[in-house]
Amino acid sequence: MTNNKRKNQGNKNKEVTMKPSTEKDTPIQDYEDDDIEEMQEADLKKLIRTLRSSQKQILELHKSLMDKIENLSHENEILRRNQNETKQLVQQETGIVTEVKNSIDQMKNTIKSLTNRIGEAEERISDLEDREQERIQSNQRKDEEIRNLKHIVGNLQDTIKKPNIRVLGVPEGMEREKGLEGLFSEILAENFPGLEKDREILVQEAHRTPNKHDQKRSSPRHVVIKLSTVKHKEKILKCAREKRQITLRGSPIRLTADFSSETLKARREWRDIAQVLRENNCQLRILYPAKLSFVNEGEIKTFHNKQKLKEFVATRPALQKMLKDVLHTETQKHGHQYERR
Repeated sequence: MTNNKRKNQGNKNKEVTMKPSTEKDTPIQDYEDDDIEEMQEADLKKLIRTLRSSQKQILELHKSLMDKIENLSHENEILRRNQNETKQLVQQETGIVTEVKNSIDQMKNTIKSLTNRIGEAEERISDLEDREQERIQSNQRKDEEIRNLKHIVGNLQDTIKKPNIRVLGVPEGMEREKGLEGLFSEILAENFPGLEKDREILVQEAHRTPNKHDQKRSSPRHVVIKLSTVKHKEKILKCAREKRQITLRGSPIRLTADFSSETLKARREWRDIAQVLRENNCQLRILYPAKLSFVNEGEIKTFHNKQKLKEFVATRPALQKMLKDVLHTETQKHGHQYERR
């Protein structure tokens, strides 16, 4: 009985493959059928316990392996998803890079087009600047020609007016009795008795200027007397400068040379300075066409423009003190004119 039991137990155990099962990983001893038959009951129990322990370890190992497989599957799924997401991101970034590249190409084309347009615009501007410079030069030449023509016309007018004397301060209507020629004879008789008897002094023409009388004008129009020769005109004006005070029927008048409007304008530029020099007895004269002449420290000085006068005055302290105020006023006046321009 006991032997049969052991024999059956041995047959059952014969189907089990023996593997290491001890906790210390000691190998399980392989038993042959004859060995199992010879085992005692205690040994069989020990063997069964060993087998059960090994089976339990195998199950645990299997479970552990299944868990790891499941984890690996999960991680693999996560990796697969990440790979898909990465692939999508790469595709999106590739699309973005392509769009950026296209945008850069468009910008390059736009910049190239703008560069070409800027080049064309610069060429046009250069052409316009050249044309403007040519226009300015042309205008300057025209202005110079106009100034020259005005100078020529002024000289022609001055040549025509050279025998003329201009009389200032004769009241309107006084010529009704004797006419202007008669009034001029009266002026000579009243102021220069010796000249009035000079039969060579002949008046060729006499008229007021401007021709039309302006009722709003407070001062009388000038009287222009045209003599037969320039010599007689210079003789009369020299006598007028020497006498200084010229009258007509007791009222003061003035005798001056008759000049063109351009020459008169240039001569008027010296007016304020001339007044100061006259007040200081500097023997002032305005020479033709518009030159300032006066005596300083015993010498006759002549100036064509104010700049030359200022340079000279700077070397003469007494003259500088005399003309200080009027020259300062002239400087301010020219400064305001420059600002208005």
